[in-house]
Amino acid sequence: MKIINISDTEYSIEGLSVSDLLSKRYCAFDLEATGPNQEEEHITQMGAVIIENNQIVINKSFNSLVKSPKQIPQLIEKLTGIMNDEMKRAPVFSSVYQRFNEFINGCVLVTQAGYEFDYPLLIKECQRNNLPMIDNVALDTKVVFSFLHPEVQERITTNYLIDFYNINDSDIKRHDALGDSILIARIFIKLLEELKVRNINEVIINKPIIIKKVQLAPLT
Repeated sequence: MKIINISDTEYSIEGLSVSDLLSKRYCAFDLEATGPNQEEEHITQMGAVIIENNQIVINKSFNSLVKSPKQIPQLIEKLTGIMNDEMKRAPVFSSVYQRFNEFINGCVLVTQAGYEFDYPLLIKECQRNNLPMIDNVALDTKVVFSFLHPEVQERITTNYLIDFYNINDSDIKRHDALGDSILIARIFIKLLEELKVRNINEVIINKPIIIKKVQLAPLT
């Protein structure tokens, strides 16, 4: 897979090939961090859920705070609900990452805007801690949707996908790694359902697809 950063608003992706989509085991995951810049920020929470047979596996989830060496800004505390006081008792990244690796074993990973943030941040944390980066195949819901709907020119945000697929998120705690993982899983299940209806069982992107990046609103 090749991702090329085009500008502050777009990237291109090519060289992605995943077959037998309807029979694979998936893990939707999400990260919370001290801020939006993966080069400077640190993970504060990791969450994940398993998807099997096109449904979320009940009572099988991953959720852990991660001790950050950097203070969480007050606005991020307010957004995520993760407080600096909790960081004192949180496990270090290497410990959480080892358990996360065990949890995702044999899974294709699923993210939302993960090629833009979660994956680069995870790579950075692995580099900082001298740990090998996971080698699981990863699919981004934005990219899979763009593969299915090349006619759509809007920015593919989480809220866009919620509206497009009429997904209920009233019970979801947003900006929480586990809550967002459940929401990502629900979105991906809708994508799998569409793939099945359209008799598509693989995602192959040989020519570059242009993806519009998330544009974060200023925190207030």
